[in-house]
Amino acid sequence: MGKRPTSFDIAQLAGVSQPTVSRALRGVKSVNAQTRARIETIARNLHYAVDKHASSLRSQAANTLALLFFEEPAAEDAAINPFFLSMLGSITRASARAGYDLLISFQQLSGDWHVDYQDSHKADGIILLGYGDYEAYRARLDHLAEQGTHVVRWGAVDTGPAGITVGSDNRGGGRQATTHLIETGRKRIAFLGSADSRYPELEERYRGYLDALAAAGLVAEAALRVDAITSEEAGQDAVETLAARGADYDAIFAASDSIAIGAMRALAAAGRSVPGDVAIVGFDDIPSASLTSPPLSTVAQDARRAGEVLVETLLGQLRGEPVGSVPLPTRLVVRASSGA
Repeated sequence: MGKRPTSFDIAQLAGVSQPTVSRALRGVKSVNAQTRARIETIARNLHYAVDKHASSLRSQAANTLALLFFEEPAAEDAAINPFFLSMLGSITRASARAGYDLLISFQQLSGDWHVDYQDSHKADGIILLGYGDYEAYRARLDHLAEQGTHVVRWGAVDTGPAGITVGSDNRGGGRQATTHLIETGRKRIAFLGSADSRYPELEERYRGYLDALAAAGLVAEAALRVDAITSEEAGQDAVETLAARGADYDAIFAASDSIAIGAMRALAAAGRSVPGDVAIVGFDDIPSASLTSPPLSTVAQDARRAGEVLVETLLGQLRGEPVGSVPLPTRLVVRASSGA
């Protein structure tokens, strides 16, 4: 042919896609035996040899995992949830212990990342952190599943057949936070977060809030729920919305620490004290939660264990082992903001 044969040449002769050739020559089990045999025969006849340098990031022998961060809705050009940053060290250590390199990439949800990482084989498997609107993100997950990509994501575990998921017990955590506020004597507890299926983790925290109110014989009032995404600005805006409604409340359960920190800032600007006038509990236990004034009570997600389980689950997929979604427990961390 006057040039070195490529995997695209093999794909054309075999009547398959280039990614299928790549998977077959790497021995991936998702390629059926007949197709693999045809591809291997053509490769031998062409005297095809894998360019190890060019394939260093896409072959299984390269031992590379991809960690994809996604933008959070925010006023800035781009933002990463602080909780995901706290998981980074754990994911990196777990990958290194297993002998894998970690390719870290920041992605915009609107991009074609789901095509890029499947078709180019930049990594053996993908870990997904953060995805904004789940309904918009779901189609990308379905595409990856259809292509047989090895992928595990952090999110709400009970969101249907959207691949393998590792996530916290969000409903249980919401129940813990709200029960704690009730036990400190608070009766009118506002919820700042989302009760929308587009944000399933926040929706589950809201369900836990409702569980705790019902168990205590308290009524959930529509005026005390304000939609807020995970940002400090959203927390500030939510408190201002409560004020505009004339809502009477003595506590706030915020669906994330970022929302809670923004709410505390807005309360201080309005001359209301925390926890004297309003007790607050957040969710995540990000590093800055203990540094607020007063320090923020919160529901802790185990970032270290989360990172380990994400890597362990993905490696199980790569080895062809049966793996499933994994829920992780949460823990209430009581500090001064809740008045306990």
